[in-house]
Amino acid sequence: VQLQACGGGLVLAGGSLRLSCVVSGRPSSRYAMGWFRQAPGKEREFVAASTWRLDSRYYADSVKGRCTISRDNRNNTVYLQMFSLRPEDTALYYCASDLRRTLTSGWSASYWGQGTLVTVSS
Repeated sequence: VQLQACGGGLVLAGGSLRLSCVVSGRPSSRYAMGWFRQAPGKEREFVAASTWRLDSRYYADSVKGRCTISRDNRNNTVYLQMFSLRPEDTALYYCASDLRRTLTSGWSASYWGQGTLVTVSS
């Protein structure tokens, strides 16, 4: 399973970006997908997740209302549209597949992409 993310870049505060991630090596798209991020000097954190039918979407409080996760199952692609970006959104963004959440450990994933860098300048 391979995940290839793209769409990161440098943007001014208040701007928007759309990240994309294509999954290959899977015979089916019936798995939860999502995004995590890791800011410099910080641990990786959950950003957003979507079930394969898009019937449930989850967002971290820090991005709620400023991000929308969507997916194109026919093309095995997941997107993260980000609005009203802030300098604190600067991070390496990772797409992930086969997400799951537990009460004790929070969100985790089985497969990870290589990350795409988002830099928000003030």
